[in-house]
Amino acid sequence: MVSVSAITDGVIVSAEVKYRKEYSRPLNSEYIFTYTISIENCSKYTIQLLSRHWFVFESSNERRESKGEGVVGQQPRLEPGQAHQYTSACNLNSTIGTMHGNFTMHRIFDDRIFKVKIPVFILEVPMKLN
Repeated sequence: MVSVSAITDGVIVSAEVKYRKEYSRPLNSEYIFTYTISIENCSKYTIQLLSRHWFVFESSNERRESKGEGVVGQQPRLEPGQAHQYTSACNLNSTIGTMHGNFTMHRIFDDRIFKVKIPVFILEVPMKLN
């Protein structure tokens, strides 16, 4: 698995992705990936994740957006030094794509709302080399 990270205002977001061959159906152009996101609060303030905004791009030129409250039904609150991790999934109709986006965060101390970058990560079906 490849891991990528980005830091915004003391918040580190890391992503790892895995192709899920057992759930994919290549003959129907259905490729399933899971991704694990880690959010680490390295700032000196307590923060809470409010919402997410994802951008998915496929090599077939298909583009999608996904927005919503929290992550997998949660809006985690992170004290300084704390981290939160979750796993979710994405389906593609092509063998290669990318995802990236941002989280909207609330800094409790001064009621500041800010965006945290989710780094670009690649969704790619492993191919056999002959």
